[in-house]
Amino acid sequence: MKPARTKTPRKPPVKKGSQTSLKDPVGVYCRVRPLSLPEQECCIEVISNTTVQLHPPEGYRLNRNGDYKETQYSFKQVFGTHTTQKELFDVVANPLVDDLIHGKNGLLFTYGVTGSGKTHTMTGSPGEGGLLPRCLDMLFNSIGSFQAKRYVFKSNDRNSMDIQCEVDALLERQKREATPNPKTPSSKRQVDPEFADMINVQEFCKAEEVDEDSVYGVFVSYIEIYNNYIYDLLEEVPFDPIKPKPPQSKLLREDKNHNMYVAGCTEVEVKSTEEAFEVFWRGQKKRRIANTHLNRESSRSHSVFNIKLVQAPLDADGDNVLQEKEQITISQLSLVDLAGSERTNRTKAEGNRLREAGNINQSLMTLRTCMEVLRENQTYGTNKMVPYRDSKLTHLFKNYFDGEGKVRLIVCVNPKAEDYEESLQVMRFAEVTQEVEVARPTDKAICGLTPGRRYRNQARGGPVGDELLVSEVVLQSFPPLPSCEILDINDEQTLPRLVEALEKRHHLRQMMIDEFHKQSITFKALLQEFDNAVLSKENYIQGKLSEKQKVISGQKSEIERLEKKNKTLEYKVEILEKTTTIYEEDKRNLQQELETQNQKLQQQFSDKRRLEARLQGMVTETTMKWEKECERRVAAKQLEMQNKLWVKDEKLKQLKAIVTEPKTERPERPSRERDREKATQRSVSPSPVPGDVYKTRGGGQSVQFTEIETLKQESPTGRKRRSSTIAPAQPDGTESEWTDVETRCSVAVEMRAGSQLGPGYQHHAQPKRKKP
Repeated sequence: MKPARTKTPRKPPVKKGSQTSLKDPVGVYCRVRPLSLPEQECCIEVISNTTVQLHPPEGYRLNRNGDYKETQYSFKQVFGTHTTQKELFDVVANPLVDDLIHGKNGLLFTYGVTGSGKTHTMTGSPGEGGLLPRCLDMLFNSIGSFQAKRYVFKSNDRNSMDIQCEVDALLERQKREATPNPKTPSSKRQVDPEFADMINVQEFCKAEEVDEDSVYGVFVSYIEIYNNYIYDLLEEVPFDPIKPKPPQSKLLREDKNHNMYVAGCTEVEVKSTEEAFEVFWRGQKKRRIANTHLNRESSRSHSVFNIKLVQAPLDADGDNVLQEKEQITISQLSLVDLAGSERTNRTKAEGNRLREAGNINQSLMTLRTCMEVLRENQTYGTNKMVPYRDSKLTHLFKNYFDGEGKVRLIVCVNPKAEDYEESLQVMRFAEVTQEVEVARPTDKAICGLTPGRRYRNQARGGPVGDELLVSEVVLQSFPPLPSCEILDINDEQTLPRLVEALEKRHHLRQMMIDEFHKQSITFKALLQEFDNAVLSKENYIQGKLSEKQKVISGQKSEIERLEKKNKTLEYKVEILEKTTTIYEEDKRNLQQELETQNQKLQQQFSDKRRLEARLQGMVTETTMKWEKECERRVAAKQLEMQNKLWVKDEKLKQLKAIVTEPKTERPERPSRERDREKATQRSVSPSPVPGDVYKTRGGGQSVQFTEIETLKQESPTGRKRRSSTIAPAQPDGTESEWTDVETRCSVAVEMRAGSQLGPGYQHHAQPKRKKP
């Protein structure tokens, strides 16, 4: 019977060292596809194993007036046109598979424009398998002899695994075999010749340091993201010829470890490379592809092939799987074949093809935006929200960038000149992605059981219970002793029978001793061999441990150096921040002062403009006033001169009349004498009339007389008469000038409309014409 199983020792706590906070940048590689025709113009040149150079084609340079220059981009490694799939796998995918076996997650995706060789890089071609079949081949070469029996591990709907005992697993296997499913792959079936050449990998590859005290199970799943919806390519939908049922989209969920997974996705347990690739090929036939102007088989969706490795330790006897779910380690490697970005003016897409291209470009743009925000947050210490949920593609791989794992990107480019603009955008995306850092995955915890349990169980030749049964059979193989009772003194048969039995027992004892010596020698040899193996493993582990210690010491010294440098930089940053604060304060003060001065200048400018307008109005008004005054004075002077000239003319006329008048004296008529007496008795004398001056609406002034004009008539005392006689001289010795009423009333007070000069005097007398 089996011994009682001891309780599993508690695993020691993982020490939180400096490695938990270490980060590694995303590894970005570039692969250049060979030209389909040698005479085609090339726009990409490989400068070195880490640098490529893009130069615009001639036609593009002419169209853009030669503004674009040659640009160089650096990568972790550049693979030229003659690179084989084996060389690419050894550098890019081999470390990811090794990490997968050691319980670490990994993500590998190909990125590029349509027709750049992404699917060829991932899947391969007949005779030259791609990265996916080589990853499967390396995985099964490493864990082939350590795989658990089918259905020992069973997936559930919570993105985790359950363990079944071998009896339950056997029952489930018998149940599945009793109802076979023709769609379920089997390792005993022949390989499909359609993809047989793809998985026929000639180069043997195997991981080192595989944990031999554990059992492994491999599960694969295959999904596609089409028009921002997730579909399961391995889901078996019952065929209905009357009403076909379309495939149902899946939803994303988050498990208890904050990892994203596709709810309800089919996971198939596989036991060989052929079986795994057969599952992949079955899903590949369901993937959506279409014929476009640029690619005959263009992928219209993003495909994700997940390889999930489940690892569980053996029990203390090294015979069965440890039935503790907490000891299960699940690691996953995601191989992503992204659909190519494309421009509709080149593909001439319409209808569904146009919608597919729009969704593809939108998801790739979201991926680029997430990379830019991650780089900004890590470079400048900001805390911007990364838009993972804008696309199902970025939301699915959120835990790789926010959590831990190793991320690798293969940028596939086509060097033909027609793809220059698209290749330029791809290079810029790769340049941004290289600056994003992902947390380095931590090593899995040790279960605490004694190492070498599997080999110890094999050395014993089987379970402990079988050995106990064999020993019991050996112990019971001695013949029974005969009866030793002597009833007669002459009995001569009892003692000989006893002697014979004892001799047989002695002979058997001697044979057993010899067998024991042989078995002990064999056991000692096996024990010595086991000790040598353990010693060699201990030496190997010590060597590795010393190497790790050296690496850790080097990293510690590097961390100390970086911490000192970080403190120095923090001090400099603090000084710069203080200086910047002072400069910003000075800048704000100067800006306020500048704004104040600008306001003052604006106020002065406004006052100046108002003053100029006011002065301009005053100058215009004064100019008009003096123009009118000058006109008035000139008119008054002209009138005065005209009056003087008229007076002189009158005098000359009178003088001429006197000279030319005959000397005969005529008696005056009585009527004239009477008129003259009347004229002498009255005299009209004008007097000014008082009035008020008012401003009018038009801007001028008006005069309103307040009294009535009165005329006074009185006889003149010494009036000149119209006669040829000369007037007598005045008593004061001045000459008397003859005037009449018309002359005296020719001057009046006048106020023009619109004038601001006030009332003025104006002469209205018309010059009298001379008599002919």
